[in-house]
Amino acid sequence: LNLGPAKHEEGVICIANQRIPNVCRIAGAACCGAIRNEIFRGHQLWSKGLLPQLILPQFCIMLMNVRVNCTTKYKENSFMYEIMTSDEAIRLIRDGDCICVNSFVGIENPVELHEAIYRRYQKMQSPTHLTIISSAGFGVWDKDRNAEGYIREGAVDRLICGHFGAMPSTKRLVLEDRFEAYNLPLGCISHAIRAQAGGLPGALSKVGLDIFVDPRKEGPGINRISIDDSLVKHVEVDGEEFLYYKLPLINIALIKGTAADRKGNISFDDMFMSGDALSICQAVKANRGKVIVQVDRLVDTPSRPRNAIIPGCLVDAIVVVEPEKRNEAYTALTGSFEIPYEEWSSWSEKIDHASVSSSKNHTIGNIIGRRAAQELRVDDIVNIGIGLPEMVSRFARKNGMLDMVTLTVESGGIGGFPVSGEAFGAMIGAASVYDMANQFDLYNNGGLDICFMGALEADRYGNINAHRGPGAFAGIGGFANITANTPTVVFCMSFNTKGLEVSQQKGIVTIEKEGSVSKFVEKVHSVSFSAKRAIENGQKVLYVTERCVFRLTPKGLKLIEVYPGIDIQKDILDQLPFPVEV
Repeated sequence: LNLGPAKHEEGVICIANQRIPNVCRIAGAACCGAIRNEIFRGHQLWSKGLLPQLILPQFCIMLMNVRVNCTTKYKENSFMYEIMTSDEAIRLIRDGDCICVNSFVGIENPVELHEAIYRRYQKMQSPTHLTIISSAGFGVWDKDRNAEGYIREGAVDRLICGHFGAMPSTKRLVLEDRFEAYNLPLGCISHAIRAQAGGLPGALSKVGLDIFVDPRKEGPGINRISIDDSLVKHVEVDGEEFLYYKLPLINIALIKGTAADRKGNISFDDMFMSGDALSICQAVKANRGKVIVQVDRLVDTPSRPRNAIIPGCLVDAIVVVEPEKRNEAYTALTGSFEIPYEEWSSWSEKIDHASVSSSKNHTIGNIIGRRAAQELRVDDIVNIGIGLPEMVSRFARKNGMLDMVTLTVESGGIGGFPVSGEAFGAMIGAASVYDMANQFDLYNNGGLDICFMGALEADRYGNINAHRGPGAFAGIGGFANITANTPTVVFCMSFNTKGLEVSQQKGIVTIEKEGSVSKFVEKVHSVSFSAKRAIENGQKVLYVTERCVFRLTPKGLKLIEVYPGIDIQKDILDQLPFPVEV
């Protein structure tokens, strides 16, 4: 096949050992299109057990029978990718590289690629001094899997993420100042990646003004050693103020896809989302880097053009890894079959049972969810956060409103039912799933009608802290983007926590025991939502608790509703550390 001396020698050794996959990989890296197609077909037959090692000579004859001119220039008629093992692909990563991972919190992670990095780091102490960027984080809710190992042992110097919730070990190390860590709004990272894909250094946004990430406030650094002031800058353009988000140049992409066809095109057919995959690959190529894609399988038939999320010309290495087995309930999240509205509830219950971190039904959540759901209007476009806000969708389903609104989720899903727990980011019965950057275009431009979000703290002015508390943090995620410009914002939060006990009988609410930690404070620990900005934007903001409802006014919080059975003085005013308008 005229592979050249080095490849020829390696190929001969592989043939002598009858290692067909390696023969396919080596030959495939250097041949033009027609021969490569036959190699690809041979690899498919071998992987299915239809090409026993004893008939290797016949396989070689099959290749030789292809009538092509092997001297045709490589770049004009052959494919740029190579099929590699994970250990081979990881050798493309150099010390000091900036890696961008396509994933969403705990789903669609290229787990085998992360674990191959860890194996190499344990043997070689390389790659090291890495920077890792991920819009929505890249954990799997397990301190010993995925990237946790090599982060813990020192391979990473800097993390830039929107959310750290699924990375338990990494969260702890961040607070120990083991490496630099920065928390930026999820949508702003997504848009900054897209900016690099278009050859731009960064992205402008009004999201983040007057909250923690604003360099005039705290800035994006999470710990004491995270002092890089180049990531977020306050700027003025034509007399308007913005934040300018600029990421380091990313030169390695780690992507998880479903299948690669013989042209190297990557489809996401069995995936819950595609996230930032295309933008990441385009950005890496703009920066002359390498794109590594983990797929479940190879397919001989080229994908339909609209199904090929990543074109093969952007791919350097394809790693085939048999997918992990998962509960059959999760097939509902791939969009591979239609799920009518009437079946959303049953599929949601199946997925809740399959998820070890599924949400539980309880009195406090029921009270808050039922009241908050009353704010929904027909034809609303909606986002519902995780935690207590998830109860809103349950009561919207019970009162018949769920089928009259359009739900969305940050990862790109529209028109289905968002799931919770380990698969957060996926949807049951989605009408559309598009790129994450496009979803945040919708959020940033006020395209939602209403959102329901959780909160750790609220202060007298109506500011909210939703991303970190003393000695703990998860990250801002999409919270800042979603709340920045949505006309109606509903915060779902208990009045206090740590021991709060509440009962409800025939609509009468009774506070059986107060919690030891108040969620209404004089001043929030860190600002995730700016009440001042909300007033300037003319947003309607409600704070729905298990005993009452507050509304944001220019003067601060105003008590507008008290539930039956609640003593306004004893159960509300005496529990607040500041006065409110009634």
